[in-house]
Amino acid sequence: MTKKAMLAAVALSALAIAAPAAAQRAAPPAAVVDPSVAKLRDAALKDDVAYDIVEGLTTEIGPRPDGSPQQERARQWSVAKLKALGFKNVRIEPYELTNVWVRGAEAAEVVAPYPQPLRLTALGNSGATPPEGLTLPVAYFASFNDLLLAPAGTLTGKIAFVSNAMQPTQDGSSYGSQGAARFVGPNIAASKGAAAIVIRSIGTDHGRGPHAGNTNFAPGVKPIPAAALSVADAENLERMVKLGKPVTLHLTLTPTVAPTRTSGNVIAEVPGTDPAAGTILIGGHLDSWDLGTGAIDDASGVAITAAAAKRLMDAGKHRRTIRVVWFGDEETGGLGGMAYAKAHAGEPHALAAELDFGADRVWRFEVNLPESAKPIADRLAVALAPIGVVRGSGVGGDGTDVGPMLRTGVPAIDLNQSGLRYFDYHHTPEDTLDRIDPEQLRQNVAAWTAMLAVVADAPEAMGPVPPKK
Repeated sequence: MTKKAMLAAVALSALAIAAPAAAQRAAPPAAVVDPSVAKLRDAALKDDVAYDIVEGLTTEIGPRPDGSPQQERARQWSVAKLKALGFKNVRIEPYELTNVWVRGAEAAEVVAPYPQPLRLTALGNSGATPPEGLTLPVAYFASFNDLLLAPAGTLTGKIAFVSNAMQPTQDGSSYGSQGAARFVGPNIAASKGAAAIVIRSIGTDHGRGPHAGNTNFAPGVKPIPAAALSVADAENLERMVKLGKPVTLHLTLTPTVAPTRTSGNVIAEVPGTDPAAGTILIGGHLDSWDLGTGAIDDASGVAITAAAAKRLMDAGKHRRTIRVVWFGDEETGGLGGMAYAKAHAGEPHALAAELDFGADRVWRFEVNLPESAKPIADRLAVALAPIGVVRGSGVGGDGTDVGPMLRTGVPAIDLNQSGLRYFDYHHTPEDTLDRIDPEQLRQNVAAWTAMLAVVADAPEAMGPVPPKK
């Protein structure tokens, strides 16, 4: 035992001695795991199906941008794959996309006082520069909050540069706190008169691969050119600014907007024996950004959930239907999740859960279950403990794709993965198959298999719940 661990153990012992007797008696009720659940979980630790799916999608299809021909090919590939795996009722449920943003040329360079090229990528929904680009001075902001404090009109004729830095966290919470620079930073800059904006990529790496991602402009705000600099280039640009001389950039972004295109969700099922018990909705998103091949975001998500569902399918019949959905168009607005909720409104759903946070180990689970189903969480805690998953104290119910269903009161279980390295590669050219750790991928399949095995045959009623706020 290390000194740190020893001190922690002593502290815990002291707390236990000091705690009131009533608090010490407040342990959760004992739960017994069905041996068949443990058997399925342990067998999944040797799973190869998930890796096969990720390898196939990234090798045979590659990047799958929203509304693109590659995404259409991915849907057809997915139908063939899911049928080959033995799923039932495999189909594409189509829907229409409008105003599809399409990347164009993108380049930037420091013109003065230290001429050199910069690596960047346009943000989704970015406006366009003139074909010849823009050459303008930089207005530097150390953080998104500094941009918010800029007086209206002070950015006219300038390119705003926001350089807030993101730090790795296990739960990924820093994406929410620092991501505002991308989510709404361009809209704020445009409203204050900026001609364009570049931000430090929302990522935890220090490389030269920029991080793509969507941004949104409010009604009445004309989109301005908006791009993410690689973290290394943003740090370099910040150093230039701090040397005290005015910095001028030349920026070229030429995205376009395409007409209406057909997209869709790919759906497959493991039929249950009791339709009244409700459907278990699981999955991830099939689309990806275009810089890498979408391995961790989100080929791993569709692969892990499908592999777990296949293990249940191969084990025999279950009470509840398991519906695997590979959602379309999550990256630019969650349109697949909205389309699914509209198409399946009124159908009884016992649970909704998605995986969209890479392929590293599951470390925690959180639930939002009705009182009638509380024993499910107790059994799940015991089933997941042997593979290193702890029970969290928060309320479950996260996810862009299943969000529209969760907002109708569908119960939720979140299986949280470690985010300590996810944002090194998120939306970058480095999101490729070699970022997948096969052993961690298998642990994910085991966690999802255990969860499905507990829920699919649970005798408890899975009624509506207040959605997570």
